[in-house]
Amino acid sequence: MLPERTFHSSELPPADRFECWRTLMAETHAPMELRSDHVDMFWARQRNISLGEVTVYPLECNPVTFSRTPKLIRNSDPEAYHLSLVKRGAGVVTMGREVRVHSAFEYHTSDTSRPFEVSSAREPIELIGVEIPKALLPLPPRIAGQVIHQRISSRDGMGALLATFLDQVTRDSHTYQPADGPRLSGVLADLVASLFAGVLDADRSLPPETHRRALTLRIMAFIRSNADDPRLDIPAIAAAHHISTSYLHRLFQREGGGETAAGYLQRQRLSRARRDLADPQYEGLPVHCIAAQRGFSHASAFSRAFRDAYGMPPAAFRRQSLGRRGAYASPA
Repeated sequence: MLPERTFHSSELPPADRFECWRTLMAETHAPMELRSDHVDMFWARQRNISLGEVTVYPLECNPVTFSRTPKLIRNSDPEAYHLSLVKRGAGVVTMGREVRVHSAFEYHTSDTSRPFEVSSAREPIELIGVEIPKALLPLPPRIAGQVIHQRISSRDGMGALLATFLDQVTRDSHTYQPADGPRLSGVLADLVASLFAGVLDADRSLPPETHRRALTLRIMAFIRSNADDPRLDIPAIAAAHHISTSYLHRLFQREGGGETAAGYLQRQRLSRARRDLADPQYEGLPVHCIAAQRGFSHASAFSRAFRDAYGMPPAAFRRQSLGRRGAYASPA
């Protein structure tokens, strides 16, 4: 699994909780002043997940105020950008003379080289934080700096794609190997750069390889969202992204990790059908109906593809999976 550090305030005496969490935040982010009206009974839950040079951290805590002052900047500046995907709660962000309110399903951004103050509202907050070195972001600092402090939605476009990526990494962090960390940080840096560039409509500032990777990630997300549609095929995928089928193939050759676009689509459909076949909820549903629900137009083609992928016909896999479940079930 990825290197990870977990903090639960409930495991500490109430008098020590806030100070211990403040120490953790100083290691996670650039040094900040932290204040809270709940110091005596402070509550926080945080996981710091290391992706090499990038840290991602799901955080839930009582209302708190974060301040990055000029003095702290002079004393220590790790030269990094911070993003918070706000999942619950709201906060007031002050940067210079500008004051903005950030609510759920938005990104808050800051720069360790610029003073700011963030005060959460009276309710607890939940977010996924990201600390990314400026040198890792494939975007000129003059461009990236213009995005800081702007309100950015996570409900659509690149904001939604980045949110999906962060949710998946934090949810499934135990399934990745330590060697995956640098690769994940590269993908994350490209997504953040694409998000920033999109906010400013400055796509020309992105390196070509970042464009390709971001487009490939968008296409993969599109395939995952529409894989159950039997009409989805390579021409339809290319048309939805206003590219030719030949360029789609070249994208996957460069950025698909050795998998073709057609192979990625089929793998999505097969994995979902496999999950359904092992689910007792669908035990009475014929195999060919499950195949149809998962985008396969022909039952025979589904059976061949399933056998090639998993080493046995789908009906045999179902019997084996449901039989194994039954063997461990408690007697009535």
